[in-house]
Amino acid sequence: MLKAKLGIAPIAWWNDDLPELSDDVSLEECLTQASEAGFSGMETGRRFPMDMAVLGPILDRYRISVCGGWFSGELLDGDIEREKDRIAEQMAFFKAAGAPCIVYGETARSVQGKREVPLAQKPAISEAEMAAYGRKMSDFADWCAAQGMPISYHHHMAAVVETEPELDVFMKHSSVPLLFDAGHMAFAGGDNLRVIDNHHARISHVHTKDIRKKVVEKIDRTRNSFLDAVVMGVFTVPGDGDLNFSSIIAALEGVGYEGWFVVEAEQDPKLNSPREMASLGHRVLSELFSKSGYSVEI
Repeated sequence: MLKAKLGIAPIAWWNDDLPELSDDVSLEECLTQASEAGFSGMETGRRFPMDMAVLGPILDRYRISVCGGWFSGELLDGDIEREKDRIAEQMAFFKAAGAPCIVYGETARSVQGKREVPLAQKPAISEAEMAAYGRKMSDFADWCAAQGMPISYHHHMAAVVETEPELDVFMKHSSVPLLFDAGHMAFAGGDNLRVIDNHHARISHVHTKDIRKKVVEKIDRTRNSFLDAVVMGVFTVPGDGDLNFSSIIAALEGVGYEGWFVVEAEQDPKLNSPREMASLGHRVLSELFSKSGYSVEI
């Protein structure tokens, strides 16, 4: 059987880009709720001490490991040597934590963190520019892997690689491992099953983010920003949204994907209890795995 691990991101409890969308729970309470829901991994967030001498004993108490975490990359407009310096501290920490990868999110020119900038004003570049960017990303990814900590590239709403066609061009001109995020791709109008079919050989990490289609349909991309969409409730966990995760998991199983499935669904914790959302996401994914060729590793 294929091996799957179930992780979750702390963004359900506190949001690094929207502090107002944050519960007042401590890191320990967040880990308690995630562990009680059944998760064995958690991606990092702003309340994590970036020192394994401090964090290690805390994680051990809750039987949780570091299963990834975001890095705000700037390689689109920057150079590789600068990015090496910028990622060095996180790389050392993740290696000490035994993390599977660093999640690379391109933030240069991105409007994902700008509440005042609508989605329609996301960056767009030519194929020639994407090819140059892809070469830089490939060289950087190769270097990271050689250091013992691979990156996984996160296609993301409001960033330079958002849509399915943009991802196709980026993948054509790069050799970078891919983080497949079902919610972001669906929000961008892409076909998740086609993306898995086209790029499965490069998928190294999976975010099981769900979307609420009624919210997507209400969003005016000429007026609403990415953060507006988050506040409106565009994202949720599997089982609470409209994506068919049975077919998504079957597709990933069909191409032999093994590794982490991370529930990552930013929304208002006061309207959507993180404890209840974590339990729902874990239960739904566990039920789907039990009907598939996956065995869940604790």
